[in-house]
Amino acid sequence: MLTRKIIDKLAQWKNDAHHKSLVIKGARQVGKTYAVNEFGTANYEHVISLNFEEHPEYRTIFATDHSADAIYSQLSLFFPGAEFAQRKTLLFLDEIQSCPDAITSLKFLTIDGRADVIASGSLLGISYRDVSSYPVGYVDHMEMYSLDFEEFLWASGISESTIAYVRGFFDRREQVPDAVQQRMMQLFKEYIVVGGMPEAVQTFVDTKDFSKVVHIQRDILAEYENDIAKYATGTEKAKARACFLSIPKQLARDSKRFSYSVVEPRSSARKYGGSLQWLYDAGIINFCYKLDAPELPFEGNSDNTKFKVYMRDTGLLIAMLEDGSQKDILDGNLGIYKGAIYENIVGDIFAKNGKPLYYFEKNNSLEMDFFIRYDGVATAVEVKSSQNRKAKSMNSLIENHGVRRGIKLAPGNYGRIDDRVEVLPIYMAMFL
Repeated sequence: MLTRKIIDKLAQWKNDAHHKSLVIKGARQVGKTYAVNEFGTANYEHVISLNFEEHPEYRTIFATDHSADAIYSQLSLFFPGAEFAQRKTLLFLDEIQSCPDAITSLKFLTIDGRADVIASGSLLGISYRDVSSYPVGYVDHMEMYSLDFEEFLWASGISESTIAYVRGFFDRREQVPDAVQQRMMQLFKEYIVVGGMPEAVQTFVDTKDFSKVVHIQRDILAEYENDIAKYATGTEKAKARACFLSIPKQLARDSKRFSYSVVEPRSSARKYGGSLQWLYDAGIINFCYKLDAPELPFEGNSDNTKFKVYMRDTGLLIAMLEDGSQKDILDGNLGIYKGAIYENIVGDIFAKNGKPLYYFEKNNSLEMDFFIRYDGVATAVEVKSSQNRKAKSMNSLIENHGVRRGIKLAPGNYGRIDDRVEVLPIYMAMFL
């Protein structure tokens, strides 16, 4: 059984005396259903679970009357003996994107308050356009991702005390003992290949068979394509699929800024911009926006027309590549994807830690992979797939653009280039 951080967040939500109905967003197969059912079983006398994709007939409960009395009366017909009083029951509305009327009803269920309500969906960002009245102000929100690196370590048998031991070297800015460094890099490479999709992680933990992991990952990718075919409308179907399939090629380029011409020669945002947004709303990709200046506040000086695109789960990105790529990564033979894969995993880690993604470039000659707010300072983060400690771009940013701090993430051990730039083992991105 995989341990997920969202369980603690759900407990915080439940213990808030003023909590509302909760909406959990997240891509397919990240573990939303399992986590909510596990939480519900442990914390409520009753759990009533409605999956609108598996049981379309449940949609009729919300079709005509959105009032709480009407909904609970009909639920009692579907679930004889169910009790709805004093928040002793959790009502779980799963795959709610397939029932827009249920989304509208969340307002009235929140006001009523006789049961706790959690709704989850894989394509909620897509389905909002079909909701007649979204319950603004009447719902709490939470986002769920595939397993982060720490959760992967737990699944691999690494205890919290061991992770705290490793973090101690980060906090003290000391070199990690060689045996620990080698083991952490091995686990990190496994995480790159396996990713964080729960079924893939559990299969790897149980079997150590990468071929089985790849089979699961490609099934998930096929589900993503099926979702595009099912939920994208009109010409968006072909365009969203084309954008999705172009991601490995985008990241293999020297300049990783997303180029619509890679999707289709001489194309533009006018044709494909909406398709990329569809993939983001479906929880498949992350955007990393260009900064006009390498300074805070990031949101205030970012250019939303220029961006890089990363897969939200790096294991799925690897599964999009040809067979044998997994072994190449484990062996350190990354080829043209060398920088892209390490960038994607760091972007994935930052996003799961709640960090918005930004990068900086100037005149096609100066580029910094990421900028994050760290210790209250705009911090340049350069990702390296080798132990090369040269810092030309970093030095230029510090000397010519007012950047005060830089961090290089690389496979090697801790070190300093000077008093403003330090080198951290790449897996320590989880601590930033």
